[in-house]
Amino acid sequence: MTDSARSPRERYREQVREEVKRLAWAQIASAGVTALSLNAIAKEMGMSGPALYRYFTNRDELITALIRDAYRSLADAARAAADDGTTAAALAGVIRAWALADPHRYLLIYGTPVPGYHAPDDITAISDELLAVLLEVCACPPGRERGSAFDDELGSGRGWAAAVPASPATVHRALSFWTRVQGVLSLELAGHFAPMGIDPGLLLAEEVAAL
Repeated sequence: MTDSARSPRERYREQVREEVKRLAWAQIASAGVTALSLNAIAKEMGMSGPALYRYFTNRDELITALIRDAYRSLADAARAAADDGTTAAALAGVIRAWALADPHRYLLIYGTPVPGYHAPDDITAISDELLAVLLEVCACPPGRERGSAFDDELGSGRGWAAAVPASPATVHRALSFWTRVQGVLSLELAGHFAPMGIDPGLLLAEEVAAL
């Protein structure tokens, strides 16, 4: 639905929800997701707690909205790169740039799980879009696939990638790609490379090239 087709009440509701999310990200940046408080956000907005609950019924609903936005943003960035004919190395750079642009957004979806929180199914559906891009970009050319014990395991039961047609070798390569990207990014965002004088961008490029 376009913005002009929405009623004034719907537009106002969306504006309030966006403001709540903006303040939620600020809270996460200063104190972490476990400190996220709807009552604190309501106070900052000059609203009562019950009034704010008309826009987000509880903390989990707000966290879901933040996670959904984060996954949607990353999936869209990866898909745009793939549609432009990106290489695996370039895609790794796109993902890294996305993470560095807002580390707290990255850490919310790939960092320590939020205690007691369980994401709804539609979040998994968006993450599957990202998986489809990884399998597409990391596809093994015909005739270059080599089986391994892990490939056999992936071929016998790879529920996490079952929705996207791909050979076990391609799934293996995509999983290796994702593991290396996440490993470098997690260490970089935690600041572990700073005292070592290492350029994480060059390290990531080398890790992906090794595939």
